Amino acid sequence: MNNETTVFNVQELRQELILMTINEVIEALEFKGYNPTKQLVGYLSTGDENYITTFNSSRKKIKQFARNEILMAIINAYLGK
Repeated sequence: MNNETTVFNVQELRQELILMTINEVIEALEFKGYNPTKQLVGYLSTGDENYITTFNSSRKKIKQFARNEILMAIINAYLGK
């Protein structure tokens, strides 16, 4: 039996959750026939939730994160952080 304590980085876990949510939203946008890049840029730049479809609760899912958090997660993923 292993008695070592496992340490989790909450910030990394949150970033992964954000990225998983973005992927779910992208899939829903594509399914509904939208351009996910344009829709996400519109949402992130204006905060207008109407850019995100309600299909599969996508709007509700993405609104649980602040827009600056989403941008940071995307940029960190791009930079490999």
